[in-house]
Amino acid sequence: MAGSGGLAGGAGGSQGTAGGPGTALRASRAPLLFAALVLGAYCLCALPGRCPPAGRVPAPAPARAEPPRASRSPREPGLPVASGSGRRRFPQALIVGVKKGGTRALLEFLRLHPDIRALGSEPHFFDRSLMPRTLDGQITLEKTPSYFVTREAPRRIHSMSPATKLIVVVRNPVTRAISDYAQTLSKTPGLPSFGALAFRRGLGPVDTAWSAVRIGLYAQHLDNWLRYFPLSRFLFVSGERLVSDPAGELGRVQDFLGLKRVVTDKHFYFNATKGFPCLKKAQGSGRPRCLGKSKGRPHPRVPESVVQRLRAFYRPFNRKFYQMTGQDFGWD
Repeated sequence: MAGSGGLAGGAGGSQGTAGGPGTALRASRAPLLFAALVLGAYCLCALPGRCPPAGRVPAPAPARAEPPRASRSPREPGLPVASGSGRRRFPQALIVGVKKGGTRALLEFLRLHPDIRALGSEPHFFDRSLMPRTLDGQITLEKTPSYFVTREAPRRIHSMSPATKLIVVVRNPVTRAISDYAQTLSKTPGLPSFGALAFRRGLGPVDTAWSAVRIGLYAQHLDNWLRYFPLSRFLFVSGERLVSDPAGELGRVQDFLGLKRVVTDKHFYFNATKGFPCLKKAQGSGRPRCLGKSKGRPHPRVPESVVQRLRAFYRPFNRKFYQMTGQDFGWD
């Protein structure tokens, strides 16, 4: 006690004895009273209602959790893992071409398979956020026919996912060009005739600057792709056989993707009116379904002389394409 009294006496020694012990006690309570007043004002002004218990500081709001960094699967390099049910991935398989070759039909037929998840639209670029979620064992599939004829596409796809499997649906380049023209004509009536667009000045050489003609130069486009991907990464589907034997072509595609042959001839019937195969049982429905109105669209009449000139033009390109792929598509 003597020690503590000495400390108290030392603290008040400079003030003398005039204030007494009461003064010192009131002085020591002053900071506490001030703090209580501040706390009361805070409760009345800032937080109307119930005041937080004395001596407790309201806990800060929890920070928003950052999404986990995309991890990489050892089996699938470059395929980020997403949270939730399944994963969003870069496509393991792409239908890269060609326009008016039968790519939409192939996509719709493949979507019958339970182990395929496909994006319905054509994104025209890799965007993982657009891809459907897939479970282990399922394949993410995308269709963008313009990839096959876009010069930068092979390099960009290879840089993102070099193990991608590539599917190219090809069709006789002459009938493909006429079908392409028919689609454009349906949207833009009043176009010049097919022959006027296919040949320079109507009678000159074939105009390869016209996209309807240029797309059919399959050998040239494939040569660009083979700079980045080996031929073993490709499957070439016949657009003609996709119509005449859809189950046979679908069997080849399922084998190529490493899938069980689930989509078979029992899923198809031939619609004589459209001249095209239809699905006996569409995905998620018990009713038969054909593709849209644009599938099986009648072609405009093109003079036989124009058709023969185009066939002669494409013949060397077709033969080179047969050699490159090891497949004779029978267009000549």
